[in-house]
This record gives sequence, C-alpha cells and structure tokens, in this order.
Amino acid sequence: MSSEELPRLVVRTARRQLAEAGATGLTLQTVAVASGVTVAEVQPFFADRDDLLTALIIDAYNASGEAMEQADPGEQETDPGARLLAVTRGLREWSLANPAEFALLYGSPVPGYAAPETTVGPASRTPAALAAVLRSALAAGSLTPPSRPLPGPTLVTAEAVALFGGQPEAPYGDLLERGIVLWSNLIGLLVFQVFSRTHDSVADQSAFFDYAVAVAAEAVGLAVPLEGSRREAVNA
Repeated sequence: MSSEELPRLVVRTARRQLAEAGATGLTLQTVAVASGVTVAEVQPFFADRDDLLTALIIDAYNASGEAMEQADPGEQETDPGARLLAVTRGLREWSLANPAEFALLYGSPVPGYAAPETTVGPASRTPAALAAVLRSALAAGSLTPPSRPLPGPTLVTAEAVALFGGQPEAPYGDLLERGIVLWSNLIGLLVFQVFSRTHDSVADQSAFFDYAVAVAAEAVGLAVPLEGSRREAVNA
C-alpha cells in the first residue's frame, strides 16, 4: 500500500468507527486493526489518537463548510434572506447526513483532547459562509438597522473583524456581534435537530428549521422568506 493510500484508508476506517463507537472509543490500535495494518505502519502518519481526531475534525469542518459554500447561490440571489436560508439549509443537510461528524464538532468535548491551531482555518469556513451573506447584504443596503444597537466598543476580536472584512460603520456597528449570535443560534438549532431534541414538540422539523433561521435573522436585519419554504415542506 502506498504512502498516499494508507492515511486515506486509516481516516476512512476511523470515520466508520467514529459513527459506531463515538470519539471516546477511537484508538490508534482499533483503527489499525480494522484497517488491516499495524500501529507501527500508522504512526508515521498519525502519531497518536489525537492526530487521528484532528484529521477527522479538519475533514468534518471542511466538508460542512463546503456544503454551505456549494449551497450559496451567491450574488445571483438578489434576496439576501433567501440566500441566507439556502446557506443554512446546506449546513443542515450535511449535519443530518453526517451526525457522527457533527457530534465530533459540536457535541461534548473529547476528554484529554485539545484541538491544535491547524483546525482554526477549517473551522472558520462556517462563520465565513454566513459573513459572506451579511457582508453582501450590508454593501447592497439590504439590512434593516437595529432598533437597539449594542452600547460601547466592539465586543469581538480583531480576528473576527478581519474575517468579516472590517468593522461596519453606524448604524451597523454591532453587526459582527449580531452575526455571532446568528451563528451560535444556527449551531444550537442543529444540535436540537440532529440529536432529536425537538421531535416531541415540533411536527415538521424542516419547516421549523426555516422558521428558526428567519427568527434569528431578524436580529441581523434580514427578512427570510418563509411562505414558499413552508408550502414546499407541506407538499414534500
């Protein structure tokens, strides 16, 4: 087996075991045995369990970010609310199709594991996809100014400002804070849907997702269209 094929095989095997036993059940030994190789053959590529987890996390962040990017209709969608809905639906579809990877990213922390700096770039693809929609809407004058702007200096880091492309001017000076609220609401909503937290209280999970995104989007000044999405959900 070539030096290119072996790490790909190991990661595929680790991904299957992640779905079967969860992150805490993942070990280099079990993955090596299931891959039909020895631990000594695996260690030049993945020195320990943490290296393997890091590879899975990076792959999951990249895959989920790519799902959002591919779902984004871009500037050809003149309604930024509809664009936001498309992007968030892309993440929802990926999350429901890959619950083990979603849990690795957004579930309980793995005891003893600390994510290295190499995960930061892939992890930023999700907020970057949301930021692209907000940045475009701001430039087009499509945002409704907040009725109660946050007081005082910005609460976000310089890295977050750089990711967005600069600090918005008044009356949108707190758009980054509101964008982070939108992002955290989206992930929390998906946690509820992926882990079946709303199945005993919500009759239509897909339609409710759209509604929840619309409610969260109001805080950033976007109106998300719902009538068409609800009709589609009913007819699906």
